[in-house]
Formats: sequence, C-alpha cells, structure tokens
Amino acid sequence: MLPPVRGGRLGDKSLRAWLAQSDLSVDNEPRELLASIVDELGLPCPDEGLAALRMWGQTGDRPTVWIAAADPVYLEPRLDHLCLHALQRAGIPASDLRPLFDHLQSTLASDKCFGFARLGQYGYLRAEAGISTASVPAYVVDQREPGEFLPSGEHTVSHRNILSEIEMALHEHEVNERRLAEGKPPVNSLWLWGGGLAPEKVTRPQPPAFTDDPLLLGYWESATAVADLWPGNFEACAEASLHGFVAVTPELDNHPDHLHDYLDELRGLLRSRRVSRLILLFRDGLRAEVRRSHTIKFWRRDSELLD
Repeated sequence: MLPPVRGGRLGDKSLRAWLAQSDLSVDNEPRELLASIVDELGLPCPDEGLAALRMWGQTGDRPTVWIAAADPVYLEPRLDHLCLHALQRAGIPASDLRPLFDHLQSTLASDKCFGFARLGQYGYLRAEAGISTASVPAYVVDQREPGEFLPSGEHTVSHRNILSEIEMALHEHEVNERRLAEGKPPVNSLWLWGGGLAPEKVTRPQPPAFTDDPLLLGYWESATAVADLWPGNFEACAEASLHGFVAVTPELDNHPDHLHDYLDELRGLLRSRRVSRLILLFRDGLRAEVRRSHTIKFWRRDSELLD
C-alpha cells in the first residue's frame, strides 16, 4: 500500500514507464484499507467488530466488550447538504482530543450504559447494548456527504440519539472555540463505525505484515499471524520474509520524493529477483500488478491513468 500516485504526482519518466508497462486498473470509489488488502490475499473480512480489532491492535489485548470507533470529524454545513471532513487525516493532536473525550465521558456517561475512551489519535464508544454504526471509517467518507454511509436497520434510533447528544456536548467546547480562532475546523461530531465484538482468536496462514495501522495489526493478531511495524523501507520487509509480505507505508507520508524512492526500491527488488511480482495498491485507487516479464512491453512509455 503506497501513497497516491495519480494527478501527475510521479514525475520520473523512467518510473512512469515502468508502471505503464504493468497491468493497471483504477477504482475511483474509496475503500477501507483492510478490505482492500484482504481482498487481494483472499482472506475473510469481518462483517463487524472492526473497532474492537483496531483497539486490539493498539493495546495488544482482545477487547471483551462491545466497542465502536468514535473518530473526530468536522461536519461542514453547505447550501443543501453536509460535507464530512475526517480530521485524523489532517492530523489532530492528542492535546485537543483528550479534553473533548474527557468532557464526553463526564457529561454523557454518568449512567454507565456507555462510555468514551481515547487511545492516541483514536476514539472509542463502549456500549452495554450494541447499536447500529456505519461500516466504513471516516476517511472513506472524507469530503463527501455522509448520509449514504450512515447505518440502517435495527437500533438506528439509538445511533441518532447518541450522536445528537455527542454533538450537543461538543458544541461551543473551549477546544473548538480555540480551534476556530486559529482557523482550524472544530470537532463538532464523531463518526461512529465498526461496532461489535472482537472475533475469537484463530490460527490462519497469512503473509507477514509490516504496518503502523492498528486495525491491520489487530486483524493479524486475531489470526495468530506475524506482524510488525513499518520498518521504513521494503528491503527490510523482504529480508524478514522470503515468501512474500504485506507492507503499508504510513498514511500521512505523501511527499512526492518518498513515492519516488518507494517505487525505485520496489523496482530494484523485482529486477534483482528478490521478489517475483508486486501488487501495488495506491491510496488514490490505482492498482498495478508488476512482473519482470512486463519489460517486454517497451513501447508503453506512459499511461493516462497516472495523469
């Protein structure tokens, strides 16, 4: 999993030609990261409990209660609709999230039917009785109208009620007033998604994963599979696993020079026969399957999918 590449981000003609010679396809619909990766590997994707898996990946311990992710968002009112902004993508400091979640816990969780917690840059909602939540994280809905992604079916009334209370509690909080004064978007809502119980731990063969993403780490932990943090380069991943690996570069690592270096390193691994093929998933929906034999397509020097 690599940074975005489309929109002319890759200027190196040699690397553009290398990608153009591969099997390229594009999906313009944003997808959740775990779903994209397990689809490639032919592994099962959980129907629920993604938030519990993410907490598992953060703490190393399997949660035993019902958990939903509660991620900070800014709902921007526009002329005839709302536009959701996933604030984690812009980077929101723990110093802003901590007082907001402490406030929610102290004002809304007095009856102990549900509670709020923050772990790093991630928020969580615990509930004694499960409620309906969205199935995708906020970054999938980023810059879009959130209505079509909201949950439907049973327990949606509970979802609406809790969300209404959350938004009322966050309104005019001093953290949001300060953020507005600094020209930053306020945290005026939480995106509740991935609710459920963590799956039971199983043993399932999976290639080693190298990632900082806690949901992926939790998924690999739940399968008793090998996972480690992203080491900073693909050479280390290839050294640690002779039979293939999953590597996910950090989400906020979008510098064009880093994209160039990543692709140049991967091309070197393929040319030196350290790997037999590459499946490259870029965060803007481009997919490239690259084999050494693709170099015979020397007439392909570029692709409009990269523009």
